[in-house]
Amino acid sequence: MLSAEQIQLVKSTVPLLENAGVAVTDYFYKRMFTANPQLKNIFNMAHQASGKQQFALFSAVAAYAKNIDNLGALGAAVERIAHKHSSFVIEPAHYDIVGHHLIATLKELAPAQFTDDVAEAWTLAYQLLAGILIGREKQLYQQSSEATGGWSGARRFVVSEKTKESELVSSFVLTPEDGGPVIGYQPGQYLGVKVKPPYADYVEIRQYSLSDKANGRNYRISVKREEQPQPGLVSNYLHQHIQPGDVLELMPPAGDFYLKSQTVPTVLISAGVGLTPMLAMLETLAAAKADVPVWYLHACENPQQHSFRQRISELQQQYPALQSYSWYQQPQPATADEFCGLMQLDAIASELPLLTGQFYLCGPTGFMKFAKDQLLALGVHAEAIHYEVFGPHSDL
Repeated sequence: MLSAEQIQLVKSTVPLLENAGVAVTDYFYKRMFTANPQLKNIFNMAHQASGKQQFALFSAVAAYAKNIDNLGALGAAVERIAHKHSSFVIEPAHYDIVGHHLIATLKELAPAQFTDDVAEAWTLAYQLLAGILIGREKQLYQQSSEATGGWSGARRFVVSEKTKESELVSSFVLTPEDGGPVIGYQPGQYLGVKVKPPYADYVEIRQYSLSDKANGRNYRISVKREEQPQPGLVSNYLHQHIQPGDVLELMPPAGDFYLKSQTVPTVLISAGVGLTPMLAMLETLAAAKADVPVWYLHACENPQQHSFRQRISELQQQYPALQSYSWYQQPQPATADEFCGLMQLDAIASELPLLTGQFYLCGPTGFMKFAKDQLLALGVHAEAIHYEVFGPHSDL
């Protein structure tokens, strides 16, 4: 355990971390990958190039240092990180590598402030956090391996169906090669997908939201072909090269963003491919014939990029409690449930369960912040707003 003096030594480095910013984590990653190039088969190198992973790690390190004497405040972050790590099959040995290079980075970048006493305090602090994460990840691995249809590590799945859902999104139905059942999941969770494109330097692991209700037989993911700001290595590989009959390796379902209740009014708000976890939630509610009102609000560029549009219409016929609205950048609205331009929630605010509902957001970070700010302004409590960031986490 950390002493009171060591806790203060760790907290004393917060200004140092904040002033250095992502320069600390940028240096750390370069140092670690130089000494351990095999880790490039685990980390998302596209996020390294964009700087997103560096920012996410810096934010996590700074938050930990600030809350070293109140770790309960980090409970949500620990849960989110543990789930993400489980989809990469992170092992305890990886924590030893990361810890070594993190402490070395701080000592090398700020030798005057990072004395031996501070280094010792940070080493103990890191070991404490690592122990918490390792323990939670062990529980997740055990739950996945022991459940009916569960497994640990990577499992081979055959692409049994490939369906084009819109201009940019295709769905892949994935069935176990061994013919066995598959573990269930919470609607909103994701799968870790492990591939090695022939033109890639490393094994690539990506997380894709499950886009259907659980059925115990197979999974469905729906993947956007990423083109901006640069072509997505894995998404384009899946779209252009993977066909029915091909094999992908999957990690068990994971994720801390999921439908919390089937008994309260629910509002699903998405943009672009952010509709994938929302569709899993909606399909689950419809299949359960949940007697609660649901609003499905979606924004995208145009009807040609509106994935599952026909499926939503079908669900409206089957599920009378469902209300659906769409926002398109263009063209002009064709029906009463379509709007032009950005998603302005005041247009339908009078019918939303602002004080009694649960609100789920998924899409680009800017869109989610825009939607969250509107909800808060309309009187929705912050605790009733849940969101999922595709890629490294960031606060809204």
